[in-house]
Amino acid sequence: QVQLVESGGGPVQTGGSLRLSCAASGRPFSTYNMGWFRQAPGKEREFVGGITSRGGTTDYADSVKGRFTISRDNAKNTVYLQMNSLKPEDTAVYYCAAGFVVASTPAAYSYWGQGTQVTVSS
Repeated sequence: QVQLVESGGGPVQTGGSLRLSCAASGRPFSTYNMGWFRQAPGKEREFVGGITSRGGTTDYADSVKGRFTISRDNAKNTVYLQMNSLKPEDTAVYYCAAGFVVASTPAAYSYWGQGTQVTVSS
């Protein structure tokens, strides 16, 4: 089992940047593939991107490709989501998740953080 805690969210203006962090504790972090999801009010949780357990492969939703970057530091048990060129439509609660595959469906992930709010103002 692994516990996940996100941080780094907050308000930002259009075009700005934020870096989210997700700190893990419990079972060895390096055994998990990690995903980032987001959920806006009234909408379903959607895949943002994912990274394999050793960081060799990443995958992104088309809506964030070229603007967001996922990385991880297994020595620090942390995964990051660097978000650049933010748009109002990126406003959502952002969640990290741990699982044994990198997939775009939330059901593929076993553990979730509590989420961190990102609000992009125009």
